[in-house]
Amino acid sequence: MAYDELTQRILKRITPSAEERKKVNALSHKLEEKISKASQTRGVAAKVRVEGSIAKDTYLSEDPDIDVFMRLPTSIPRKELGTVGLSIAKDAAGDAERLERFAEHPYLEIFTEGYRVDIVPCYDTSPGEWQSATDRTPYHTDYIRTHLKEPMRDEVRLLKKFMQGIGVYGAEIKVGGFSGYLCELLVMHYSSFAGVIQAFAEYSKRIVIDIEGHYSLRGRDLELLFPEPLVIVDPIDKARNVASAVQPQKLYEFVAATRAFMDSPSEEFFYPQPKHALPPNIVESHLSGENTSHLYIQVSELTAVPDILWGQLYRTKRSLRKLLETNDFTVLRDAVWSNESSLSVFVFELEQRILPNVKKHLVPSLSARLNQKSTSPNT
Repeated sequence: MAYDELTQRILKRITPSAEERKKVNALSHKLEEKISKASQTRGVAAKVRVEGSIAKDTYLSEDPDIDVFMRLPTSIPRKELGTVGLSIAKDAAGDAERLERFAEHPYLEIFTEGYRVDIVPCYDTSPGEWQSATDRTPYHTDYIRTHLKEPMRDEVRLLKKFMQGIGVYGAEIKVGGFSGYLCELLVMHYSSFAGVIQAFAEYSKRIVIDIEGHYSLRGRDLELLFPEPLVIVDPIDKARNVASAVQPQKLYEFVAATRAFMDSPSEEFFYPQPKHALPPNIVESHLSGENTSHLYIQVSELTAVPDILWGQLYRTKRSLRKLLETNDFTVLRDAVWSNESSLSVFVFELEQRILPNVKKHLVPSLSARLNQKSTSPNT
């Protein structure tokens, strides 16, 4: 299928209709009013505004999540920000289905009128005076609304949907991929979805983007400050790499997908075929033919909100891998899976599960030891 025909077909599916926009905007306004009223009732002077992709008009028709931010006074102690924010959010949510989430501090996720809504507290600060990570978000919204040209919004939608399709979209710990803000900055820099695809298809060692030219005359400083393989300097905070949450595995998956897409564009990159679990006997047959060993560690009943749970799981996986390697096991691959409630499983593929009885220890040669002895001050 021709590239232009393909992207137009995708855009028809992911661009919100006038009716959808009307519904989302009405709910957004209602939520702003409810949260403002709840904050006033608790005596908190909060500035409430919808942020994120809804405010920037870069959201997908299939996934119109609403982010409502409460900008709270800096007089509220840092350790109380999450507690105060959750109290206001719960009052505003009423009887809606809810789930406490956690990033740098707690926030509330609710489900209402068929939409998922995140109600997030942050501080009402000036640029450069950040007290929490979410303080930047309102400034991100303003920056994109000012600098992202209207035709580029559809290009952002294409990039987001492409990343969703290949499994690299989302900056949460579980995914470790590309955030929506990062997608917007990439399209701004490369001008289009096609430009982003081509740039990453040509990726070799590193990509560095500094849209505002914060380090235009200080390239060495930039290299020292940001060692990551993908660096996008935040236009509103020169000390922050917007791509810092992107795990190398997700970056390389994206690079591989862009190269495959360049060779043969297809709808399957945006809408992949559903994956079905293989029967146990097929899995066993496949694994037994690899001439490697597999170690499975099952953990039950972990009690933590998903955002914290996945951080714990990934840290544990790294520690277990290090323990295996310290004890001379060669780890070829590792992974972790969880249903986020009652079961988590760590998987390690080992070169072999039984170590030999004999191990070669390298020590200094006899000549080196004799030479050391002859040069000793006591000889």
